[in-house]
Amino acid sequence: MKKSLFVLMSALMTLTTACSGGTGTGSAGNAATDTKPAAGGDKSAPVELRIMWWGDQKRADLTNAALRKFEEKYPNIKVVGEFAPSSGYFDKLNTQLASGTAPDVFFLGGNMVDYANKGVLLDLAPYVGKELNLNDMDKGMIEYGTVKGKLLHISAGANARGIVVNTDLFNKAGIPVPKDGWTWDDYAKVSKELADKLGKGYYGTYDFTVDGMDISLKQRGKMLYDMDNAKLGFEQKDAEEWFAYWEKMRKDGGVVTPEQQVSNPPNDTSKSLIVTGKVAMNLIASNQLVAHQNLTKDKLTLVQVPRGPKGTGVVFESSQGLSGYAKTKHPKEVATLMNYWINDPDAAKILGNDRGVPVTAPMRELLKKDANPIDQLIYDYTSRVSEATTKEPVKVSYNPPGFTEYSKLADTTVQEVWFGKKTVQKAVEDFYNGTLKIFNNNK
Repeated sequence: MKKSLFVLMSALMTLTTACSGGTGTGSAGNAATDTKPAAGGDKSAPVELRIMWWGDQKRADLTNAALRKFEEKYPNIKVVGEFAPSSGYFDKLNTQLASGTAPDVFFLGGNMVDYANKGVLLDLAPYVGKELNLNDMDKGMIEYGTVKGKLLHISAGANARGIVVNTDLFNKAGIPVPKDGWTWDDYAKVSKELADKLGKGYYGTYDFTVDGMDISLKQRGKMLYDMDNAKLGFEQKDAEEWFAYWEKMRKDGGVVTPEQQVSNPPNDTSKSLIVTGKVAMNLIASNQLVAHQNLTKDKLTLVQVPRGPKGTGVVFESSQGLSGYAKTKHPKEVATLMNYWINDPDAAKILGNDRGVPVTAPMRELLKKDANPIDQLIYDYTSRVSEATTKEPVKVSYNPPGFTEYSKLADTTVQEVWFGKKTVQKAVEDFYNGTLKIFNNNK
């Protein structure tokens, strides 16, 4: 696999927003002053690191437990944790960066390039092979975190996007559960057939025009944003064909109505029509399968995204990861913490799959041994995707500059089509011109 993909739409599909802001702090005993080294520790002068992440209380508990274990192993390093819900996380981080008070380590997602371009991230290359061991890390993950020749980001978890399938609905409709290797024509046909056979109030699929566009582009040899050449990686006609595909599916009745998509958004698992047994398929990140399965008695599974002219366009991709603050006073300790995160068995056992499957092969194998059935399914799926990309490598793409603005524009565009305010052609024309404007304003 040459490179790994992370696009926003998937990044954002993995964020958890169920908690309120807060601070998780504490240390194991007198970790900051204890000079007796534990396994992997040393007798260096005590230092304190700050780390910040987004997520709910469950993620905070897991993360803090892993940090306490780190302090046991490196008693000269105390780690103070902070977390916030995804909705306010980046505002908080940006404020701290602007005031020069950012944490030594903080989590980023598909917007990592925005921060790389601001020059606020620590170059980790000098610590590779010393404090930071990347020998067992997937090469695509390393390449994803390397921007303009500098290693600025260490993936903390990986996913592979795929189609979640409610097998009970397929069985009820008397339709075979799809298998890897199907096409988009198959997807449209199956979606309509499900809706027709299951009757009123049932649908084949959610609409993922926005979340799936980068995949569609990849399947045509294009991409959302070509960072190597600092330009958009697609043309207006590419987006128009993708929007038109979904518009036809919607008119044929295979896709949920716009009203239902808004009232039961697929990114809110508790309201998802997948778990209530009204929609049979949707695009998700692999680590989201657990949350879906926990809320339904129906049996769910994962199938690879339908193929396009150049394959599935889906790779083993970074979900989110750690970056160091360029102005940190403790770069070696930052690298040490990152190394622990991706290579230490105790860290892997504590953190589990909360941020996606581990990015190093030995840690994946470690967790797979004792995985429950649903996690086993995820490991099996991500392995199939990882294997497929060795035969059909996909060039990495990144979120375009001004990604937050872009996301709002994309969501607005698809809703204008949904509710008949604009034709597909007019909506996509405005979307493409708007994307170019946002890109040019944020170079």
